[in-house]
Amino acid sequence: MASDVSPGRPGNLTPDEEEKLRQLWRHVLKLCGTTTEGNAVEVTDAVVGGPSSDASWGKVSEKPKKKRMSLFNKKQKDKAADGDSVASPQSSSAIATRIKEADGEDKYGQTQQFLDAIANQTPETLRATIWSMVKHDHPDALLLRFLRARKWDVEKALVMMISTMNWRLTEMRVDDDIMKNGEAGAVEAEKKGEGDAKKLGADFMAQIRMGKSFLHGVDKSGRPVCVVRVRLHKQGEQCEESLERYTVYIIETARMLLSSPIDTATIIFDMTGFSMANMDYTPVKFMIKCFEANYPESLGAVLVHKAPWVFQGIWKIIRGWLDPVVASKVQFTNNMREMEQFIEPSRIITELDGPEVWKYQYVEPIDGENDKMKDTAERDRLLEARELLVSEFEEATLQWIRTDEKTDRAGIQGQRNGLARKLREDYWRLDPYVRARSLYDRTGVIQPGGKIDFYPKAPSSAPAAEGTRQVVDTSADDVD
Repeated sequence: MASDVSPGRPGNLTPDEEEKLRQLWRHVLKLCGTTTEGNAVEVTDAVVGGPSSDASWGKVSEKPKKKRMSLFNKKQKDKAADGDSVASPQSSSAIATRIKEADGEDKYGQTQQFLDAIANQTPETLRATIWSMVKHDHPDALLLRFLRARKWDVEKALVMMISTMNWRLTEMRVDDDIMKNGEAGAVEAEKKGEGDAKKLGADFMAQIRMGKSFLHGVDKSGRPVCVVRVRLHKQGEQCEESLERYTVYIIETARMLLSSPIDTATIIFDMTGFSMANMDYTPVKFMIKCFEANYPESLGAVLVHKAPWVFQGIWKIIRGWLDPVVASKVQFTNNMREMEQFIEPSRIITELDGPEVWKYQYVEPIDGENDKMKDTAERDRLLEARELLVSEFEEATLQWIRTDEKTDRAGIQGQRNGLARKLREDYWRLDPYVRARSLYDRTGVIQPGGKIDFYPKAPSSAPAAEGTRQVVDTSADDVD
């Protein structure tokens, strides 16, 4: 298995990396209120969806009253004297202080986000947010992303991971709003909303209809490809919040297309027709922050295609903002021959001067496509079943953490991998009850059960499963 998996991923860890993973899990489970005896505390929020799961699109719901997190419930207090006692809030503050002193500069304020999460979120809420982010992935894979991003420093990885959860929950409301309400929610807000909600919906749909960014095909490494048509962005056309929501929505949708051992995506910034009217530093900074702070280790390659000479000065500024690891992934291509180094020639679309006859077409949401989300009884039944699997995985992980014998750990790890596979299959059963259908569901890229077809038939020739498809043709010539 290891020969097919990149280093530092599940199934291909050195003994030292595995030990770092065990240490990070220990911290995470303590922060989530899981006892040292392997019994999860009672969870008041669903393990997928998190709190405020019934909020409408773009509307900030009233958040539940927060209480200061106590990492010591009664059972944990009884165990606080043993060698596996839970971490205290003071120890969390000490971790943050050490990281501040070591780094000198906290580029994205993650240390403060970490402290805010510890102070204001309950263990149950943190746990729910983490498992909402896991979705169909191997749980270890999520933690390993943060470990790799922080060069296997466990404390730094913990701060980064918990600050990301705080960002997902309180700033972006990724799972209980953006992905839960999706495109259909934006259309509804666009048509029937008022004030800011109406504008957010209209701005979001304007971007997705024009195909400012889209996902299509794979590169030579099998990574999903996201194409960003830079010429379609005009500063000021959409409000900043809608730009951020759209960016997160595209990233999260791309995550749905990942399947082990593929865990990164390739982005092509198509600079054809670029002018200074298209340059907007604010969304660029937000995108950089997303990949460096909140979606670590998600970029495979970044291709800047046909950049004009005027972009040279801009690139010097942007490069200065980038982490060196991210900057090293940026490649400039000017023609098909150079792009062929990264993408099979037959898979380069005509818009990028390749032979694949394909163009972006937006398929509007279909009436009834999200009806399963209304079946709250079935959703809750599935969530209860998933909670049992999550608890089993957590208990197996606690056994894996406590076991010192290498042979015993290998056996427990096999059990954990089996549970991870069950969690993946289970997520796809739950998915239509917690995530609104996207363009990629409607066009057959994402299929029931999590099967991914990167090259399905064009929507104009594929039969509609239900309702009537409305296709918006947004080829480059039409939208320029």
